[in-house]
Amino acid sequence: MNRFQNKLSEVGIVLKKSKIEILQVNLGKLCNLTCSHCHVEASPMKTKENMCQETAEAVVCFLDRAAEITTLDLTGGAPELNANFRYLVSEGRKRNLRVIDRSNLTVFYEPGREDLPEFLKDQQVEIVASLPCYQKNNVDQQRGQGTFDCSLAALRWLNRLGYGKEDSGLILNLVYNPVGAHLPPSQAQLEKDYKQRLAEDSGIIFNRLFTITNMPITRYAKYLKAFGQYEDYVELLRNHFNINTLAGLMCRNTLNVGWDGRLYDCDFNQMLNMEMKNGQPLLISDITLKEIKHWNILTADHCFGCSAGSGSSCQGALQ
Repeated sequence: MNRFQNKLSEVGIVLKKSKIEILQVNLGKLCNLTCSHCHVEASPMKTKENMCQETAEAVVCFLDRAAEITTLDLTGGAPELNANFRYLVSEGRKRNLRVIDRSNLTVFYEPGREDLPEFLKDQQVEIVASLPCYQKNNVDQQRGQGTFDCSLAALRWLNRLGYGKEDSGLILNLVYNPVGAHLPPSQAQLEKDYKQRLAEDSGIIFNRLFTITNMPITRYAKYLKAFGQYEDYVELLRNHFNINTLAGLMCRNTLNVGWDGRLYDCDFNQMLNMEMKNGQPLLISDITLKEIKHWNILTADHCFGCSAGSGSSCQGALQ
């Protein structure tokens, strides 16, 4: 039994799926950036881990038999680099779903993506954009030289289209990830700081800021180990376990789909190959929500990352 499961046993809690309202689809590991904190280990290197049309169509078919789903959450890599991204967006919107694009912003300047912001606007897609800090040096350190200026240019572009403006209906949320091996600060206070600094320095507006804890897995685990910080960071997460975050963990109301159609409780589990199984791996083409209702959620030590401090989810802090 892993240490997180031991902690759950100590407090008498069994984590199970609740009403699944979010279908999160990871379109693959292809990205135009190579960020140090990336749990997907995404990069510009082309690999087989890239969703094909058949799997994308299976996702759409699943949506037609899963009326409880209200949100289609598209992630990657850079999901926009997948050939099926626009198909999934359009099909999701045809079904009146809230569609989220988890964007790194710099992808708007990749060849062939020049009309992407306009497409997102036309489809009324909610953008959740990564901007790990409002200071240039910190962003470039984490994501690569020049990404800060490119990200700000993309945000201005989105603002010109109406994103982030009150009553526009075009939602633009930002994501903060700690640059160092520590927990995020108060989300509410940091949002105020971001809004003030971005408005004063760059004339940029947005709706909300989400703080997300970095997971000590895959590439970020290697990064921490290279600087001798891995054990201390893992201990930090364990020592800040917060029982009050458990009710809101994203694995409870989210079903995660891999590039090949396999199912997981969350994107972190996907990267650790912790598949949902019933004797064999489950595929999006083979199941209904009824079949996995109230399933036990697979956990491991990395789950302390979502339950530490104020908690962490794809929608930001849990408290």
